[in-house]
Amino acid sequence: SILTFEMVIISVKKPDGDGFLYETTTTTSNDDLIAQLCEIWNARLRVRILAPSLRELGKHGPMKKIEEQGLDEVKEKYEDANLIKNEFYVADPSGLRTGNGPGHELAATLNRVADDAEQYCDKSQVQARKNLTLEEINDKIANMRGAVMMAFPMGLPEWDTIKLAMDSVDGLEGTGVGAEVMDPENAALWVAGKEFMKGQLVSDRLGKNEKTKVIAKLQKSGSGPPQREPAVSEEERKAMMAHYFKKQEEMKKLAESQDDDYLASAWADSGNMKRSLQGVGDIRAPGLR
Repeated sequence: SILTFEMVIISVKKPDGDGFLYETTTTTSNDDLIAQLCEIWNARLRVRILAPSLRELGKHGPMKKIEEQGLDEVKEKYEDANLIKNEFYVADPSGLRTGNGPGHELAATLNRVADDAEQYCDKSQVQARKNLTLEEINDKIANMRGAVMMAFPMGLPEWDTIKLAMDSVDGLEGTGVGAEVMDPENAALWVAGKEFMKGQLVSDRLGKNEKTKVIAKLQKSGSGPPQREPAVSEEERKAMMAHYFKKQEEMKKLAESQDDDYLASAWADSGNMKRSLQGVGDIRAPGLR
């Protein structure tokens, strides 16, 4: 939903620039707020794993067992493997999946629900001032689950990443985002270098004004206060360095110049700034050009 700023807006921001918006109230307990933010955080992690995995499922089918993984071409040529291939078979270049996809139409459905979930959770929602809700993310995950059931009515093997991540956040263990999972019991919320203490209310940290928006950091307890953000962004720093380098080059060329032509330049005229400020910089005596 689009924010109305009639509630407290928590903008959870990660060091890599990723993040999301969440609405709460000043009367919410910090314990509940942290638990709710962790649920959103973990649900977004599930989408991060599920969305690209669904696209691969549509192209190359379910995952192989770990001991069976490898390029099909190699297995057939050197291991005399007798692979089962359906009518939609497309070999998986990573060797992780069977190659037996569900066909173009069902693959398109998998792609569509994956795109929808990914877009809803994307960090661009912060700029669009759209807050996330756990209910909405769960709906997106339910849509992905339904699409998988349509494509593979017999279900996916128990070792498939999609099945594991679809069932619960515990299924993220061992994946690329497993280390990022947040446990509410061991999570801390920080705003402006101050921690939201458990056992207190949001109002104890932010006051009782419901029309408040803050940038927050959610991290594991015991990590201490998060690093302050730099005064300038990386893009701004690069622009400043480029400007400084350009000026340096100009000054270097000026120092190497053997003539005084530059003295005729407007910027070298000590009275030019004064005339410009007085609005008479372009006024010239009659007959002069």
